[in-house]
Amino acid sequence: MVPEDRSDGPGDGEERARLRAAGTVRKGCDLPADSSHGHLQSRRARIHQQIDRELRMRTGAENLYRATSNARVRETVALELSDVNSSLQLLKEELAGLDSSGDTAQPESEGVTAPMIPLGLKETKPLDWAPPLKELICRHFGEDGASYEAEIRELEDLRQATRTPSRSKAGLELLTAYYNQLCFLEARFVTPARSLGLLFHWYDSLTGLPAQQRALAFEKGSVLFNIGALHTQIGARQNRSCPEGIGRAVESFQRAAGAFSLLRENFSHAPSPDMSPASLSMLEQLMNAQAQECVFEGLLLQAPGAAHDCLAQLRLAQEAAQVAAEYRLVHRTMAQPPVQDYVPFAWTTLVHVKAEHFHALAHYHAALGLCDGAPVAESELPVLEQVFLASAEARSPALPQEREERSKLGKAHLRRALLGQEAALQLHAVCRALRREDLLQAVLARALRRSLAKYSELDLEDDFHEATEAPDVQPKTQQRPEGRTPSFSRVKVADIFHRLAPCRHHRSLSLNGEMAARALQAGGPLQVQQPSPASDL
Repeated sequence: MVPEDRSDGPGDGEERARLRAAGTVRKGCDLPADSSHGHLQSRRARIHQQIDRELRMRTGAENLYRATSNARVRETVALELSDVNSSLQLLKEELAGLDSSGDTAQPESEGVTAPMIPLGLKETKPLDWAPPLKELICRHFGEDGASYEAEIRELEDLRQATRTPSRSKAGLELLTAYYNQLCFLEARFVTPARSLGLLFHWYDSLTGLPAQQRALAFEKGSVLFNIGALHTQIGARQNRSCPEGIGRAVESFQRAAGAFSLLRENFSHAPSPDMSPASLSMLEQLMNAQAQECVFEGLLLQAPGAAHDCLAQLRLAQEAAQVAAEYRLVHRTMAQPPVQDYVPFAWTTLVHVKAEHFHALAHYHAALGLCDGAPVAESELPVLEQVFLASAEARSPALPQEREERSKLGKAHLRRALLGQEAALQLHAVCRALRREDLLQAVLARALRRSLAKYSELDLEDDFHEATEAPDVQPKTQQRPEGRTPSFSRVKVADIFHRLAPCRHHRSLSLNGEMAARALQAGGPLQVQQPSPASDL
């Protein structure tokens, strides 16, 4: 039981307000025993510890193999190395399985929507802040470090809470509050000639491999990465069968893309694969593609009665082609080294499946516009002809107005839609992790059945026309989502160590956390810039 504070000093009101704010922020923490999300984070943490132990065993075995010349010993060590490598591979597959299935938590929706790819949070080891902070307070501020045990404990509790943030606005505020406290710490304690002396230990989100750095910027970069990862988890579990849920999903993926972009532009020496420029670029592209997919789903909800509107269907075809183009870009990035070495196979396959699926949807909607849509006005023909890519023989394929020709071209697009949807189902079938995704299979099967039903309507017995080759659909979107940088200034926090001498650039940190984020440097202490007008995105 906490004793009652009966003091009435001049700083008591501020202290009570600060503690109340800290208690509010802690509401964003999911304890492992209280939620499935916290339980998953604990499982992930245990896997990371097992990977760390296996890596140490492998290092020792490799050193022994190089040091000995005894053939029998080398043979025994080689067998041990084989076992360790097998264990590591199984642990990495288990970690990838948690990230690709358990962390998605099926969307809160009764409708059938394709699953998204969320990102698991980076895990970290507990950190003992007391010895270095007490020493710095004593040496550089001339005060008794032991008198700041309450503040140090509060900082440690805040960091511990950030290890299992809830997938909500409160969880994001918790991570942002800790990030802002790190900015205060750096401005107060860190200079070019002085560091905290702490070894920050984080695990790679994609591979589970451990990474260590003494720079506080590594801690800040890892927290910023988790802010982006948490946005992906929030976006992946939205109800995308209604406009409100789609809007929240789009914003979440935009925020995630903005966080990864900010980290990529400012974190120059990545100690782990997930924070390398190549990985962050891939993650940014992936989040943009998922946001574009949500935009397409929103347009489908807005146009339920557009089945007989040629212009509306052709625009939907272009939107679907845009989503396919975004996923093709992501798939090319994932298939190139070094990213292909540590991205889960299930991710690469899902992105490939979606590229084929939306390419097929583009042809399906083009077929609907041609077969069911009424002839368009002659003045709109030049605009509609831009829907299809120019072929090598003609600069712009003409859009037929005669019903027979339109039906003929529509059937050609339906054939390409069927081929694409069958290819997507085949890709889905070869990945064991994706076969567990019943929602994805339902989406692909529904699209295939819809195309088959439409094709059967048009496939008349007396149709003896030569088969036409359908042109590609030109990607184009009316709403291109852009990455949105996290707004650190929205979460107001008080400096935990405010009793010490005023820290450098105190106002800059409290008003403009974005400037601190933009100044991230992995190789040394972060330099806080003077404040400039900031806008909340």
